[in-house]
Amino acid sequence: MKILVLNCGSSSIKYQLFKMEGDSWDVMAKGGVEKIGLKGSFLKHEKENGEKVLLEGEILDHETGIDYILGVMLSERHGCLKDMEEIDAVGHRVVHGGETFNSSVFITDEVIAKMESCIDLAPLHNPPNLKGISAISSLLPHVPQVGVFDTAFHQTMPKHAYMYAIPNSLYTKYGVRRYGFHGTSHRFVSKRACEMQGVDYKSQRIITCHLGNGASIAAINNGMSVDTSMGFTPLEGLMMGTRAGDLDVGAVTYIMDKELIGTQSASVLFNKHSGMLGVSGISSDMREIQNAMEQGDVNAQLGFDMYTYRIKKFIGSYIAAMGGVDILVFTGGIGENSVITRQAVCSDMSFMGIVLDEEKNQGIRGIEAEISRPDAKVKVLVVPTNEELVIAQDTKTIVDALKQK
Repeated sequence: MKILVLNCGSSSIKYQLFKMEGDSWDVMAKGGVEKIGLKGSFLKHEKENGEKVLLEGEILDHETGIDYILGVMLSERHGCLKDMEEIDAVGHRVVHGGETFNSSVFITDEVIAKMESCIDLAPLHNPPNLKGISAISSLLPHVPQVGVFDTAFHQTMPKHAYMYAIPNSLYTKYGVRRYGFHGTSHRFVSKRACEMQGVDYKSQRIITCHLGNGASIAAINNGMSVDTSMGFTPLEGLMMGTRAGDLDVGAVTYIMDKELIGTQSASVLFNKHSGMLGVSGISSDMREIQNAMEQGDVNAQLGFDMYTYRIKKFIGSYIAAMGGVDILVFTGGIGENSVITRQAVCSDMSFMGIVLDEEKNQGIRGIEAEISRPDAKVKVLVVPTNEELVIAQDTKTIVDALKQK
């Protein structure tokens, strides 16, 4: 089965084409369209052999962008398909499923209507996700489509973990509660960690740290998410590249009053100009922060210390919530590649059973590895995430089930 996976953003489309056979899979092509509807739009395409091409052109909307992607895949020079009918299914990343979706679903008109009802919860993300679905419906009308939701994995959180201490009427009327995000990543790396260790996924207490420009931590007990750091929006929780993370609401209203700004400007301030970028005044990129730290920049060091301190606090709180931990996982661009971040997070945690093997940790960048000491009670692993693969696998499972009906 050949499955096209799409991740549609407001002005971008990321894609991968998978060839799935049983439990095995190959990526036939991947890439992305950037600057949709803007001047200088382009498509980056990578072939199965690793060869990369850059194609520039006027890409006015998502349907045009997906048409470009399909055209490249069918082209004699860069393609990997002879006919569009070779595409058996399309899987879509959808950011917010609200309380409606607790698993991936076959997309129907009824499902689309329910996804549209979640737009208020994710006004920046769900509309482009829906545009991708609409484009495929137009370009490949007979191909089954599947939606895979970032929030679905966290729908197993107990009510006392996801509710806010605000009037219950605000939850009833507007659905204001903690939803959590990065669920596809947390699901993948937690399962893969158990496979690496040869243990039963449904008998482990796991903490997964998805650390990138966006960052979140999840507590997974017996195969179910029981808590996660992101909340009603991806702004809550850890300090991130440009997001403030946990912040006193009183500080928010105080700043709005002093700076004479409204809700939209405040959202931009705390989502785009805060976090590591805001504290360091240098960058949201951990590599640049590390370089500045080595040059003695005090604000870069402060940002790094704040970043790792908050991760440690969440790990400690989730150990308390689950009554212990068996596996700690690092993933995401920073979690997979930043040696000093993993080192700082795991330092002075031996009383909780977390003891890093410093030598192993030094050599690990972007590959699967166990980096804890052999005698440590808690296994510490690096597991590169693969959200696209999860989307492809869920899509295959759902489409296969439909064929059997």
